[in-house]
Amino acid sequence: MARRWAATLADTKGVTLPPEELEQLLLGVATDAVDHVSSGHDGALLRFSALYAASPMGIALADPDGEVVEANLALGQLLGCPPDRLRGRHITELGSTDHDVSRLKAGLEQVSSGVERFRERMLLDHAEDGQLWTDVTLARLPGDRPGSVYPVLMVSDANELHLLQERLVHQNVHDPLTGLPNASSFTTKLEAALSAGAHDDIALIYLDVDGFKVVNDGLGAGVGDQVLRGVAGKLSAVFTGHHDGFVARLSGDGFAVLLRGRLSAAEVVELVERALEDLNEPIYLGGHGIGVSASAGIVVRAAVEGGAAELLRAAEIALHRAKEAGKAQWMLFDPELDARDRGRYQLGAVIAGALENGEFSLVYQPTVKLADTGTIAAVNAGLRWNHPEKGELGSDEFYPLAQTTGMTVPLGRWLLAESLAATARWRTRLGDSAPDVCVRLPTRLAIDPDLVLLVREQLDKHELPATALRLCTDRDSVLDPRGEVLDSFAVLADLGTQLVLTISGSADLELIPQHGLPVRHVILSGPVIDALDAEEPAESDIRHLTQLVTRARELRLKVGAEGVRTREQATRLRQLGVVAARGPFANDSATGDEVDELIARHPGGS
Repeated sequence: MARRWAATLADTKGVTLPPEELEQLLLGVATDAVDHVSSGHDGALLRFSALYAASPMGIALADPDGEVVEANLALGQLLGCPPDRLRGRHITELGSTDHDVSRLKAGLEQVSSGVERFRERMLLDHAEDGQLWTDVTLARLPGDRPGSVYPVLMVSDANELHLLQERLVHQNVHDPLTGLPNASSFTTKLEAALSAGAHDDIALIYLDVDGFKVVNDGLGAGVGDQVLRGVAGKLSAVFTGHHDGFVARLSGDGFAVLLRGRLSAAEVVELVERALEDLNEPIYLGGHGIGVSASAGIVVRAAVEGGAAELLRAAEIALHRAKEAGKAQWMLFDPELDARDRGRYQLGAVIAGALENGEFSLVYQPTVKLADTGTIAAVNAGLRWNHPEKGELGSDEFYPLAQTTGMTVPLGRWLLAESLAATARWRTRLGDSAPDVCVRLPTRLAIDPDLVLLVREQLDKHELPATALRLCTDRDSVLDPRGEVLDSFAVLADLGTQLVLTISGSADLELIPQHGLPVRHVILSGPVIDALDAEEPAESDIRHLTQLVTRARELRLKVGAEGVRTREQATRLRQLGVVAARGPFANDSATGDEVDELIARHPGGS
């Protein structure tokens, strides 16, 4: 167009144009230019208007002050009102809460100051539904004057996406079975309470359903799940609403409760007792009235005392003590008891290393014939730990710890091997007059399926007859359901090994005929022996002891006793028919060369 008018103005054919004609030519230029620009502008405007009207995204055009000038149909539908009702409202008025209003205001200020776009998820008002989660974008459009800016609001529906995200977050921090917060959520809550509650007390309660496996296995996992839901409901009913109570399911049948505020141990214990009582009330499912009991460990302390890990550990220890004490009860964490237990647990943790480093040795106690206390009938072998810091430790100080750490079998194997090595040494020196060795089997070794193989290997290794070994066990081992104790004992008896049963009453003694135990000796122990300590033992105690000895003789058993402290006790036992005994009355324990000298001075045999 410019070139065409330039050519026209240039082609004057040598004639000077008059002003009127030149003006006409210039108006023609202006009109043509305006027509050209208007046609392009109108096309762009038409295209923008069509896009604006058809857009699925809600759009509002505003003036420089942020007041809505025009809104499209999509925005009206999104907010539940006709678009014309949005005109004249300020953009910030669309926010649903004070927070949303302030964010819209901040967005307008950013756009006005030169920021190209402002985006954020927020709640806008919906005419019918109240609130709607949306993704909001504020942008800037150039105005009709240089430097002027017109805000444009673009809105998309984020409600379903936001709700899905919230559901996913909820599932991530809640237990799907009971709906309670899960272990991760509980830990977060505890850490927040400890960091924020400098002046608060904190109560942490661990609860564990007793014997839940019986319910789950006996009535099915479906019933078990319903029971857990019932437990969750009862715990929530008791603790929620008290001291910001927060109840969570940790795992399986384990639950936890967090309380905070001004608390006393008595107040927390009262709530726990109420919860345990409620759990005892039957839940009726499928015609079954199912009642459960629970054990609880409780810690109450100031929030500033210790961190989350220490608090959780204390609650777990208290729960373990409650279960060890018989279940269906609570136990309050005791720092002094915990300090003692820590020492014990440290001891248990190093048993394996102590055995490898040679810190264990044998300790012997002779069993003498009561008719001639100078004659040794057998030598009982036990373990002693020569601890580098704590000194000499008896078996009662470390065997329970070995049971916990799985070291009972290694210790029992070592005891058996070393005892038979010593027996072989005695027989080499004294021949048939050497005493038998008696080894008490820890329950875990008594039920071990390799017991027979272990005994046979050691007897063969030391070239000993099976009759040189006495294996002593007790009621708990005989009745333990985890192993084939009776079969093992039968095979050992066939080999010639002498089996000994420790008894403290008639029920123990009757295990022998009931189970056909191939036992040759019984050892009276515990209360039946302690009763003879008195200067004048009760007639009922004497009668009970007499009945035991008489019954043992009927079963053709040799009767011994352990823990005999005085010669007076030994005399009474001999008069009642007991043939041998061990304890302080005869000789204290001996080790190493001491026992060799003792045997050499008092040979005997069974």
